[in-house]
Amino acid sequence: MPRDTLTADRIVHAAIELLDEEGLDGLNMRSLAKRLGSAATAVYWYIKTKDDLVRLASDTVWHEVEPPDLDATDWRTAATAHADGMHAMLTRHPWLVQAFGSHLLYGPGQARYNDLSLAVYEKAGFAADDADRAAGTVFTFVLGSTLGPAAQVSLNRRLGRNGADAEQLLADAVARATETAMEFPRLRERLGTKAATEYAAAPDSTFEFGLRSLLDGFEARLAADGAGRRE
Repeated sequence: MPRDTLTADRIVHAAIELLDEEGLDGLNMRSLAKRLGSAATAVYWYIKTKDDLVRLASDTVWHEVEPPDLDATDWRTAATAHADGMHAMLTRHPWLVQAFGSHLLYGPGQARYNDLSLAVYEKAGFAADDADRAAGTVFTFVLGSTLGPAAQVSLNRRLGRNGADAEQLLADAVARATETAMEFPRLRERLGTKAATEYAAAPDSTFEFGLRSLLDGFEARLAADGAGRRE
């Protein structure tokens, strides 16, 4: 592909595809150029460094989070939709979870998300400082809830390198971990009964439970603050 058919947007979207498939470690200009049918030097004409590429890719995927309409819904519904959208986006792009700890990430996509988060909690009735805290708390919770799945994707990729049987290696590790867990009463109860399947599936329901609990706490705090002002 000649250089003049490339655009920064095409390069960034190709980088997202490569990141989704190979993770941060698999992203390099040579592989990206091959995917684009171009030369690495042509890619550098538009985007100078890998760090710039990761930053642009990360900000692009933030635009996937559909903003709730604050004029058409209550704050709690909006907060739930906003957090769910972030969680789904990070689940689709697990490399972004890792990038938070290794790259400087910023841009209009992430700024839009953060600004709307503040608007949600201001609508709920929080003063500016507490709206900041509420938005930061939910952001941290959502990010933390995706660490496990993101780590699993990275682990599976690493285990499967050089032709290794990642599925078997993981199964062996799970078996050994289960043997260890059976030495502890509460884990033994869950793993040794019909509840084992539900226990293994806990991360999905844990996110929903945790988000509801956070928002319940926010509602209780707002109600308490309102009662205090009326006294």
